[in-house]
Parts: sequence; C-alpha cells; structure tokens
Amino acid sequence: MLKTTMKLLPLLVLGALSGNASAAGFQLLEQNATGLGNAYAGSAASAENASAQYFNAASLSSLQGRQFSVGVNYIDLNSTFDNISSRAPAGHPNLAKNGVEGGDAAFVPNFYLSLPLTKDLTFGLGANAPFGMRTDWAKGWQGQYFGTLTDVKAVNLNANLAYRVNDAFSIGGGINYQKFDAQLETALNGAPFGSRDGNFMVSGNSWAWGYNLGVLFRPTAATQLGVSYRSAIKHELEGKYAVSGFTGPGAGVAVATYGFAGTSGAGKVNIKLPDTLIFSATHQLNSQWELLGDVSRTSWSDVPELRVQFANGSADKVSTYNWRDTWRVAVGANYQATDAWKLRVGLAFDQSPVKEGLRTPRLPDQDRIWYSVGAQYKLNNTSKLDFGYSYVKAKDARGNETSANPAVTGTILGDYKSSVQVLGVQYSMSF
Repeated sequence: MLKTTMKLLPLLVLGALSGNASAAGFQLLEQNATGLGNAYAGSAASAENASAQYFNAASLSSLQGRQFSVGVNYIDLNSTFDNISSRAPAGHPNLAKNGVEGGDAAFVPNFYLSLPLTKDLTFGLGANAPFGMRTDWAKGWQGQYFGTLTDVKAVNLNANLAYRVNDAFSIGGGINYQKFDAQLETALNGAPFGSRDGNFMVSGNSWAWGYNLGVLFRPTAATQLGVSYRSAIKHELEGKYAVSGFTGPGAGVAVATYGFAGTSGAGKVNIKLPDTLIFSATHQLNSQWELLGDVSRTSWSDVPELRVQFANGSADKVSTYNWRDTWRVAVGANYQATDAWKLRVGLAFDQSPVKEGLRTPRLPDQDRIWYSVGAQYKLNNTSKLDFGYSYVKAKDARGNETSANPAVTGTILGDYKSSVQVLGVQYSMSF
C-alpha cells in the first residue's frame, strides 16, 4: 500500500498546477475537503486525518498508525465588471464596458501521508497548491490595457515531523520546497501608431524554500488549542517576455514607445509570498457536537509591488499594490448524526489585502464571507470520505484606475462583482 501511495505523489503534484484564489489575495485555503465544510474553522487544532498537517504539523502526533489522504477541490471563480463612467482610449470608442467576465475554474488536488517513526515521533509528507489565481479578461473590454490574463500558481512539497512531548502537548515543524509559476498578459494600444493592437506577455518560474512550525495543546480531554506558522517564501522568477501583434510601418515605433528594447528577451520578477499565523480551538461539547474557531493573520504587506525587469535594457514594468496585512475569522460546528455520518457547517470573514484606489483587474479583490457545509461518511473502520461545499461572496469592489497617458490606455471606473464556489471531496485511509 505504501509503495502504491508514493507512486501517486508525482501525478498529484503535476495536477496541482492550477487554482483560483478563494481566500483573500491569491491565497488558496483549500488544502483538504475535511475542513472545507467548516470554512476551515479550527484548522490548526483539528486532527482528523493526515491532511491536518498542512495547517499544523504538530497534529501528526494525534493520528493513529499510518494514514494517507488524497483529495481534490473544484474552484469556480465568477468575476464581472459593471461600468460606471470608464473612458475609452484613442481609436477604440466601442470597447465592451458592461458584464465582461474575467473568472475561471480549476481543479486543485492534494495528497498527504503520515508515518509514525516511534511512539512519540511521526513523519508527514504533503503535496498541495497554497497559492493560485487566474483571471482572464477577454481582449476587447474596457480595461484590456491594464491587464488581460493573470495566471499565477504555487506547488508545494512539505515534509514534517511531529513530537508528542506528553499527553497534553505536541510540537511540529517542516520544510517546504515550492515552485511558483506566473504568466501575465496585457494588450497594447496600436491605434496611435496606425497599427493593430499589440500584446505583452511575460512568464517565468522559480523554486524556493520555506518552513512551518506548530504546537498543539490539550488543556482538557474535550479541548484542543493550536498555533501554526507558515513562513514567507522569496521567489526570484526567471523567464521571458514577448511583444507581438503590432503591424505596419508603425510597429517598431510602437514597441519602442512602450519602452521595450526588442520584441522578446529574458526577464525576471522578484516576489515574496506572505507568511501566515493561525490560532485555532476545538471543543467537544458532548458525544455529538463539536465547536470550532479560528483566527489567522497573513502578511500581505510583504507584496508592495510587482516589478518586471528585463535583461536587454527595456524599461521596468511596475504594478504598485501596497497591500495591507489581513485577518480571517472563522467559526464552525460538527454534528455526529450517526455512527457513519458526521455533518459540518462553517462561516468565515476574510479580509482583502487590496486598498481602495489601488484595485486592478488582475486582482479585483474585496472582503468576503464564506458560507460552508460538509459531511463525512465512514466507509469502514479504516476508510472515510469527506465532502465539502463553500460559497464565497465578495463585496462589490470599486475599480478606479488610470495611467500616465489615459488617452492611450483609457480609464476604468466601475464595480467588480465576484463570487467563488468550491466543491471538495477527499478519501482518507489508515493502513
């Protein structure tokens, strides 16, 4: 069984290459289906299966025997733009302004393994996608000169160790080896140069290291408290850029006017993915009811800007974010309906890192509320199935963006309306 499980790992890693942000910023909380039905309340204090190690490595010490979990979450982002008084750029008076859709959908798989090494020491392994976002605004819409395609994703390999100090206290920690991929595209107005519109594309990837720490405390038999920390990870993406689409005698002038030394070349982007600190609690009221709570903080202020640098002397392309640190608060409950069925419910408030006046079509983010339900079905004494569903509704987000040359780019003034639906399933087994 262990050999078969390990053979699955590369397939799951390859599959975890797409995602749509459902947490604030472009963070993905959907690291299992077990917690999805609780809106991930109590995430760092719960230890139902091997997937709990993502939220707190110390939880491995609470698991019995060897275990593995494999699951997938389907994340469907819906985002539309409703125009208020955007201004069209020169040469493009008829760009679409209302009802333009920029959302997308993706499957995000995960895998976890737990192996006891001694009575008190447990090893864990996980593969998941902690960050991801894809917005794809069709060319021909009002904001195409501020952004069309944004596709970023992180694949994370995480090895953990947990040690049971005594019956009430456990500690854990791990290392993370993470791949980050990014591709950004923007339309370039060709009308001032007597040309068709051009397109700017930059892509790159990076591997980098991080770490995670956690503690789990059981003050009573019914109560568990957990604290977990995941470090920031600095990525230096190496890649390429390309400018295409311009036509006619003005094509070369257009490329130079937009600050490019050539139509292609090498480029790089430095980005720091934020750290996250989680405080969680669970309390077993009686044989049927369990209450869960969660407060977390993510340091999005570590992402002040996105700066693309070029090897051939092209001018840097800079997007200013100046994001703020965010808080997330979640509450939930589990109800053991029968020996086989456990029902879940959860509610969460998720603060956006995006400040008013700095919102872009690449990430039209706003504060959001999670409404979650789920269930667990016990197949037999060694296997369980978890199901979860969350509807995540963001507040309407005002977009107000201009540039140094609005006659060429136009301006954006309107509301982004966004929601996310997440459906997850997970199989867990002890062996």
